[in-house]
Amino acid sequence: MATLNVSLVQKESSLNPGDNREAVGAAAEALGGNQTGQELLVFPEAFMRDFGKPGSDISAYAEKLDGPFVETLTEVAGRHGITIVAGMFEVSDDPARPYNTLVVVDAHGVQATYRKIHLYDSFGYKESDRLLPGALEPVIVDVGGFRVGLMTCYDLRFPELSRALALGGAELVVVPSAWVAGPGKADHWCTLAKARAIENTVYVAAVGQPGPRYTGRSVVVGPAGELLAEAGDGEHLLQASVDHEGLRQARATNPSLANRRL
Repeated sequence: MATLNVSLVQKESSLNPGDNREAVGAAAEALGGNQTGQELLVFPEAFMRDFGKPGSDISAYAEKLDGPFVETLTEVAGRHGITIVAGMFEVSDDPARPYNTLVVVDAHGVQATYRKIHLYDSFGYKESDRLLPGALEPVIVDVGGFRVGLMTCYDLRFPELSRALALGGAELVVVPSAWVAGPGKADHWCTLAKARAIENTVYVAAVGQPGPRYTGRSVVVGPAGELLAEAGDGEHLLQASVDHEGLRQARATNPSLANRRL
């Protein structure tokens, strides 16, 4: 049965895209790489370039999938024999509103993309003014023998997306985020990450940018709701392994997916 080593890079993204590209390489160097292709390195949402001040126009910073950010990811993935997930702003057909996109990249380039479905029109923000939502299609990609589902930040609040991923065969759901700090927000983050894991009997790896603007508190949760790894605030490289045996045991004990009736 396959084992996948998952590393979460809890790090603030800069307003300078060049700094963020350098940070990708530095994080992979810290990881070391194992040349097996079974190492998954996950960066937060908007790691290509931070959102900036609330309501900022980020369209000028959007890139195509063959732009400098993805080129860097591909080069780093190839050099270290790993797969990388990272958030970026992707050019869309609307020049004023790019996509908030996750890219999954290995040595051969982009293996999958997920354009954020649920834009952050909540808690006083209106992300849809500046970004375009993606198609209503769950995205799952194979990484090192694992079926990996993709969600971004605010998606964590919508159980129907993680359920669709689980029913589509996802065994691990990764959630790159820039979870805005505020009263109760850290509790929401941790509770929802655990809930998505427990209700779908999947692994959840949720990585966020740290404070003061964001919440940090990156976690890897097992399919029975157990915390496999967690970080506080500040910069961290959080690591955990996920395996099919843990998934099998959780689903044998709690066959809730098989027992559902609605």
